[in-house]
Amino acid sequence: MSQKRRLTLAQMEAGQTGTVVEVLDGPGFGQRRGPGFMRRRGPGLMQSHGPGFGRRLEALGIRPGKKVTKISSMFFRGPVTLRVDNAQVAVGFRMASRIIVEVDASA
Repeated sequence: MSQKRRLTLAQMEAGQTGTVVEVLDGPGFGQRRGPGFMRRRGPGLMQSHGPGFGRRLEALGIRPGKKVTKISSMFFRGPVTLRVDNAQVAVGFRMASRIIVEVDASA
């Protein structure tokens, strides 16, 4: 019997396939300020996504309902490479950490 479980793209293992169910975004993610475009929001919380976050994902074909396959990721929070439709794309680690995917956890 197979079960579905939710992970972020960053948490998926290479070779896993799943369906995008949600893209996390919130207030303050369209604001760029300070060195490195980082802004402190509360104790220890940093936000850095620019105003084009959702548009970039849409242009790459990453949206709810799409099947994606993780191809690889780099050490130390490097880019995550994945296959969407017939294209191979790479997204940053922080961006991959905000994309929720439902994967098949069959044993």
